[in-house]
Amino acid sequence: MLMVGLTGGIGAGKSAVAARLAELGALIIDSDVLAREVVRPGTDGLAEVVAAFGEGVLTANGELDRPALGRIVFDDDAKRCRLEEIVHPRIRSRAAQIVAAAPPDAIVVNDVPLLVEANLAASYDLVIVVLAEEETRVARLARDRGMPTAEARSRISAQATDEQRRAVADVVIVNDGTTDELRAAVDTAWWEHIVPRARLPRA
Repeated sequence: MLMVGLTGGIGAGKSAVAARLAELGALIIDSDVLAREVVRPGTDGLAEVVAAFGEGVLTANGELDRPALGRIVFDDDAKRCRLEEIVHPRIRSRAAQIVAAAPPDAIVVNDVPLLVEANLAASYDLVIVVLAEEETRVARLARDRGMPTAEARSRISAQATDEQRRAVADVVIVNDGTTDELRAAVDTAWWEHIVPRARLPRA
């Protein structure tokens, strides 16, 4: 089994890369998906989040109001760390369950937005970093998420720099072009880097 870490800044196109890798045969473990799963209504994760941050982080139908929670923790390091203490162990546990159920020859791609910030690069056999110019990312966030320019730049600046991401990358995919160009770049990474690494004898 080959464990791949996939990361990139907000708006860089990491999800599109993950989607193409899935088409090529990778098993994708998406941290954002798991983060939602572990705080679904009725979970102990959601109960602990509410205990820590109050009923104001719930919607009218009892689901987690992620934008409301985001406003609470975004500029408060202590509160963000508290949220991470609640959510991250549950994400890791769920990811471990998925890996345990995978076939031994699987190529498992872990989609981890904060891989660099959390110093997780050493956890993977191979690290793929998706990069894009800041102006391109800002434009995508406005187009795809309706995010104001100032908020987009704030989100980008709060994350690791491209230089920090490059420092841990085994493979860099630059996503400043068309969808077809991105798919071609992912295909190249798959056949030239990922598959050959997966075929190496495991220790």
